[in-house]
Amino acid sequence: MVAGKPQARLSPLVAGYTGYRIERARPGVHRGLPSRHLTFIVTLTGTVDLATMPDPAQPPASFTTLVGGLHAAPAQISHDGHQHGIQLNITPLGARVLLGLPAGELANTVVELATLLGPVAGELVERLRAASTWTDRFLDLDAVLSRIARQRDGPAPELGWAWRRLAASHGRVEVASLASEVGWSRRHLSARFRREFGLTPKVAARVMRFEVAHRLLHAPQRPGLADVAVRAGFYDQAHLYREWRELAGCTPSRWLAEEFPSVHDSAPEGRTFSTV
Repeated sequence: MVAGKPQARLSPLVAGYTGYRIERARPGVHRGLPSRHLTFIVTLTGTVDLATMPDPAQPPASFTTLVGGLHAAPAQISHDGHQHGIQLNITPLGARVLLGLPAGELANTVVELATLLGPVAGELVERLRAASTWTDRFLDLDAVLSRIARQRDGPAPELGWAWRRLAASHGRVEVASLASEVGWSRRHLSARFRREFGLTPKVAARVMRFEVAHRLLHAPQRPGLADVAVRAGFYDQAHLYREWRELAGCTPSRWLAEEFPSVHDSAPEGRTFSTV
C-alpha cells in the first residue's frame, strides 16, 4: 500500500491518496467502515463488489469506479483475495468543488464516478491504468482533479467552520457548544449540517471518535481496549463496544480478529501487499 498527498491547492479538497495491490489474501468479506471523508475509488484491475451498502435499501452492485458519501453504518465488500486500485479521501468541504454537489446528496449511497464526472471519469481510468508507477498515478490525479475543480458556491461559512471545528476536536465538541459558537440554535445547526454533509453534528462526532479508535487499533503498538476508549473520547470500554457494534457492525475484538488473522496461518493464505 502506498500513500500520497495531493498538490497543495487540492489539499483542502482531498485528504490523501492510497494506492493498493493485494494478492493471495484469503477470499472473504471486508468491512467498509464509516469515515469523515467521502470515498472515491478507481480500480486498476477487477471490480469493487459491494454485497451490502451502507443503506440496505440500495441493492448490491459491482463497480470499476465509485464515489460513496458519508455514512454511519458499514458496507460489506466481497473479494476473491485480489484487489488493485487507488482510493481518494474527499473532504466534505471539497465535494461541491470536485463533484459538483454537496456531500449531503451522496449520504449513505454509492454511485459510479461517471454519474458525477461524465466523460472525465473514463479519461481518468485510462490514465491511471496506463501509468506504470504510483508516482505517475498520483500526478495524473493531481492533473485531472485540478482541471475539474471549479469555483462553486461552498457551504455557508457557519457550516464550514462547524465542520472544521468538529474535525479538529475529533468529535469531542458538544453540539450545544458548537451551535452556540456558530450563533445558531441547536436544531437549526443540526438541520443545515445534515443537509450539507449528510450526517447531523452528533452523528458526525460519533464517526470521528470511531475513526480515532480505529486508527489506534490499527497502530503497530496497539493500546489495550480500555486505553483506546479513553484516548478516543468514549466514556468507558462498554461505550466503545456499543459504538463499534452500531458503526462497524461488530465489536472491536471481532474486527481485530478479522483484520489481523492468526500468525499461525500458512503463508499462501496471508496477505501480500505490492507497490507495483
